Amino acid sequence: MKRFEISTVNVNGLRAAAKKDPGFVGWLGSTDADVVCLQETRALSEQLPGSVLEPAGWHVQLCPAAAKGRAGVAVYSRREPDAVRVGFGVAEFEGSGRYVEVDLGAVTVASLYLPSGEVGTERQEEKERFMAAFLPYLERRSAQVRGVGRELVVCGDWNIAHTEADLKNWRNNRKNAGFLPEERAWLGQVLERAELADVVRGLYPDQAGPYSWWSYRGRAFDNDAGWRIDYQMATAGLAERAVSGRVERAAEHGARWSDHAPVSVVYELDGGL
Repeated sequence: MKRFEISTVNVNGLRAAAKKDPGFVGWLGSTDADVVCLQETRALSEQLPGSVLEPAGWHVQLCPAAAKGRAGVAVYSRREPDAVRVGFGVAEFEGSGRYVEVDLGAVTVASLYLPSGEVGTERQEEKERFMAAFLPYLERRSAQVRGVGRELVVCGDWNIAHTEADLKNWRNNRKNAGFLPEERAWLGQVLERAELADVVRGLYPDQAGPYSWWSYRGRAFDNDAGWRIDYQMATAGLAERAVSGRVERAAEHGARWSDHAPVSVVYELDGGL
């Protein structure tokens, strides 16, 4: 069996995360991950130092949004991808910097940054349009991948807490974006119709959390009043190979380099993958 580790994290601005000490650069240098998916990079290549854009031992796929300072996703991989695809074929979101996938052997790894939304605003309408367009794509893509004996994992900030176990203060958030009944139902449809599995929840079915995002306001981090909105959603053949998962929560508030923490999963792959 071959150990294959994937990490995903919303960096809340890659330039800012890289400047912090400890920060993204130090974390990247110490991780054992084979693939790292980033969201909310909010940076163009010319705005990033070589330590971020061309780190030793990594192949970097940076996919910024057309709107400067917004969104942006990336994939860092130890091996050079066999193929890279940006976007999911819907014109409105082609330049949005919200989706990229890479083929690495028999596994396709995607980085997703789903819009966060805000009830009663255009941001929520954008989120709903994205969700409506993205689900059919995931259905098709998952079926295509499985049809040729490959596996797919969609990593990233889905900006939805699926169940009450995924949100500390769920009672107070039932009318807020990220925990609306229709959003949670949509995420359930993703798992059912695209035949994907929530890998970390599968490993720890009875655990509250583990949370991956905490507001910078108040004492949310200190009290672990967080949200689990960063997921690795995988086809069954890959999900069944997951042996451990963890949220790399900082030891203290001052050691954080993002309001999210990396979510890392170790898979054991056989020769077929």
